[in-house]
Amino acid sequence: MYDSSCIFCRIAAREVPSEILHESDRVVAFRDTNPKAPTHVLLIPKDHIESVTDLRDEHGGLLADLMQAATHLAKAEGIDTSGWRLVANVGPDAGQSVFHLHFHLMGGRQMAWPPG
Repeated sequence: MYDSSCIFCRIAAREVPSEILHESDRVVAFRDTNPKAPTHVLLIPKDHIESVTDLRDEHGGLLADLMQAATHLAKAEGIDTSGWRLVANVGPDAGQSVFHLHFHLMGGRQMAWPPG
């Protein structure tokens, strides 16, 4: 499914320029334009799914693809041994500003806890 009003759908469709780092049949990963860490990559499904709360049993393979892409990118970005964080914000109070399922892959610096 494609939503023409969604910036992430438009990035996945290559209608909006972005630094694409990884692409498969179901997943696209690109650099965040407002990075919060030296490595800050967004991983999204190509299909429009608004949030983690919209995931269903049939999305299991997609989630595996997203996690494998994150692991691959952590290695490619050189943060696989030092550590990295994978975050999904769910809803506005958690900081979700684009309502298309996405994961933030962040690393390259010491991360604090709690995060916010």
